[in-house]
Amino acid sequence: MTPTPPTLLVLDADPPPRLGRLTGRARIVHTDAERLAERLPGADVLLVWDFTSHAVREAWPGDGPRPRWVHTASAGVDHLMCPELAASDTVVTNARGIFDQPIAEYVAALVLAAAKDLPRTLEYQRERTWRHRETRRVAGTRACVVGSGPIGRAIARTLKALGVTTALVGRVSRTGVNGPDDLDRLISRADWVIAAAPLTDRTYRMFDTHRFGVMQPSAFFVNVGRGGLVDEEALARALTRRWIAGAALDVFAAEPLPGDSPLWELPGLVVSPHMSGDTVGWRDELGVQFVELYERWAAGRSLLNVVDKTCGYVPGH
Repeated sequence: MTPTPPTLLVLDADPPPRLGRLTGRARIVHTDAERLAERLPGADVLLVWDFTSHAVREAWPGDGPRPRWVHTASAGVDHLMCPELAASDTVVTNARGIFDQPIAEYVAALVLAAAKDLPRTLEYQRERTWRHRETRRVAGTRACVVGSGPIGRAIARTLKALGVTTALVGRVSRTGVNGPDDLDRLISRADWVIAAAPLTDRTYRMFDTHRFGVMQPSAFFVNVGRGGLVDEEALARALTRRWIAGAALDVFAAEPLPGDSPLWELPGLVVSPHMSGDTVGWRDELGVQFVELYERWAAGRSLLNVVDKTCGYVPGH
């Protein structure tokens, strides 16, 4: 008798993942958030393709039957972690490695655009205004990158290639990485402060009134980590009162950003719709990564990108 293949439950988003390579090797069931709770107990594997959804936290079955493995098509796992999942023996993996260089390039583009005053150049062009200005040199400036994982390290490498002296800050101090106790000192000297940390209890709203007050008036702040890293009201005050020169947010506490949010019109703020890691073909890369992980799992081999559920990220960086 042919064994029944494992049940793979996919929390869908549009467009759905391409899983043709798993035909015959998995019983693939697609679901939306409303039916997730009733279908979770019968699944062996859960693919959280809709990584903007918080449905897993709300639907996780606790002590009942549950998937043995959950994979999220994102770097962060804060949208799905709950105490019951953290306490279970279910393995959680993420999409580590897919977004590192695209996000690093996006950050470099923001730094160059801010230094060279490109937003105002485009504004003057629309106005047909010829206004000569002097712009900043990027080489020789200083950056502090908060988050020492693969994304943070890729950002640091890319900025260094532009001649920027870059310091990394991580959860603990080690060779090449500064610890949390060094953060205030480093951001007080930085021209560019980049937030690329995971969202945990320790990092929630770590950029607050105090941190923006420590930064130089000429500093530019970028958040490509999670919206919850930033106290958005404190950032609004810092920009309005010109404590810092400018900022760029690619992630927000509420997404999509509501149309009536004051952040849209803050002076010196660049708003982008959570797109820093999304390059052409990124969904296909996520699908290929999951299929390769599934093949390892089905063969009984150890999984890659295993998240430490108590910390909220993949350890070892």
